Order: sequence, then C-alpha cells, then structure tokens
Amino acid sequence: MTDAPSKYLRPDVLARLTGLELRARRVVEGFVSGQHRSPYRGYSVEFAEHREYVPGDDIRHIDWRVYGRADRFFIKQYEEETNLRTYLLVDCSASMRYPEHPEGGRLTKFEYAATAAASLAFLLTHQQDAVGLTLFDHEVRTELPPASSPAHLRGLLSAMEAARLEAPSRMADVFTSLAGRLRRRGLVVLISDLLADPDEVIHGLDLLRFHRHDVVVFHLLDQDERTFPFQDNTLFEGLERPDQQLFVDPPSLRAAYLDVLDEFVRRLRDECVDRRIDYVDLTTAEPLDVVLRRYLAARASVR
Repeated sequence: MTDAPSKYLRPDVLARLTGLELRARRVVEGFVSGQHRSPYRGYSVEFAEHREYVPGDDIRHIDWRVYGRADRFFIKQYEEETNLRTYLLVDCSASMRYPEHPEGGRLTKFEYAATAAASLAFLLTHQQDAVGLTLFDHEVRTELPPASSPAHLRGLLSAMEAARLEAPSRMADVFTSLAGRLRRRGLVVLISDLLADPDEVIHGLDLLRFHRHDVVVFHLLDQDERTFPFQDNTLFEGLERPDQQLFVDPPSLRAAYLDVLDEFVRRLRDECVDRRIDYVDLTTAEPLDVVLRRYLAARASVR
C-alpha cells in the first residue's frame, strides 16, 4: 500500500473494491496488451516522452543527457509504460468543506471526494496505470502529472491532506487552463459539487471532450443539500461568500428549493449524457465502496 497511513486511503473501502478495475472506454494514448485500446499498433517500446523524476522511480530510466543540460532528473517513458493516463480533478473550493463541524463520523464533501480520489488512485496504481491529481478552486492549486509508482501515490495523498479549502470556485477559468495542459488523451475524473453556473460547467466539459478525453463526472452533494432537512428558523451563511447571509423559515422554502435543485441536477445529467460523459449523482450519505463498486461494474459492462 503506502509507507505511511492516510486518512483518505481507507482499508475498509479498498477491501470491497478487490477484483474491480477502471478501464478505458475509448481509445487512449498508451499501450498494455489486453487491457486498454490504443491508437498505437503492435507492441511498441519506442520512447514517448520525459517526465520529472519522483522518488521511488527506477533510476535505470533517468535520462543523463537531459540531466547534463538541465541539472534536473527526468525519466524516460516508453509507450508500453504509459498505459492508461487518468487525471483526477478534485474540487477544493470553500463550499467543499460543508458541513464545517461534522459529527458521528460524518464526512465533509471534500473528505468524501478525497477518499474517492485516493481509492481510485490506489486502484489505478495497482493496475500499473498512471494517475495524476489536480486540486482546484478558482485556480489550479496543485497539479501532479500522471505516474504509477507507489511514491507518486504517496505524493497524491499528501497533496490532498494539505489542501486548504478557502477560496471560491470559478470553473470557467480552471477548465480553460486545464484543457490546454492535459495534452495527452486519457481518462478525466471530475469530483465536485458543481456549485457554479451550469453553462460554465458544461463549457468546461466541452473543452475536455474537444481534446478527446474520456470524461467521468462524480457530482457530489451533502445529504443536507440534497434533502434540505432543516426545521427551525435558520441563518444560512455562504461558505464562498461569507458576506451573504439569509435568515429563513426552512419548511416554507423546502419544496421550491428541491424543485430548483432537481432541475439543476437533471440539466447537468442530461448534458453529460448528450456528450457521452459518465455522470454519477451521489451524496455523502452513500457508502463510498457501494458507489464505486456500482459505477465500476456498470462501466465494465458497458465497455
């Protein structure tokens, strides 16, 4: 597994994912015989690209000529080593820290999202596939390029544990930036509450599909956001806009709120389906291992 435990890499979740795989549904760049479809023909050991050295990488693949020019270590990657490239995009905006004071083992949205990302990263690493991580709010906060070593997995876990959920989200800017940087085709997994203008979200997804990525959206909401269970007069404060406060009688708003939310979710789901993007609607109340098993099994059967 990893040398040090991580609160986001839960053995109980991983144990229930035994035997499952995350596979490419469409053509990806890379090659492993019998696992992923590839645009390359035959068994290739040709040089593909350089990536920066990560502690734990095999030093036999260090390019010493590049080191002589750049005074930095870079690893040679070959076509058969690239495999499936997965980019995990995890929302770390302020809204993801709800609920701010969880009780009884309840997870915040970010904790749930990070646990899902860590589980998928573990699964992919043990498939010998490359996985990278991007944490974002209104800009990219952390970006780790895809790799498949245990050391790289530890780096992904450490980055999520160090995330600070303070800034508002602005998906239009983030996806415009990312679309130009995720240059090699692969699998993009977005985990977010998507609390933004739907047009911005859809435009961002269009950019990813334009670059021919296989895209999966995990639309994560807290159970409170999904059911609006509040009864007494309540003061609501914006996590991303602390200056926004609203004192309301929840029962009088519940029906209208749920109608608006259902329409928001329906539109995002329909737009994803139209674009051949996998859309998974889930809440923090659902056991994560159940969600992942259900999705991975369904994806495998469709493929």
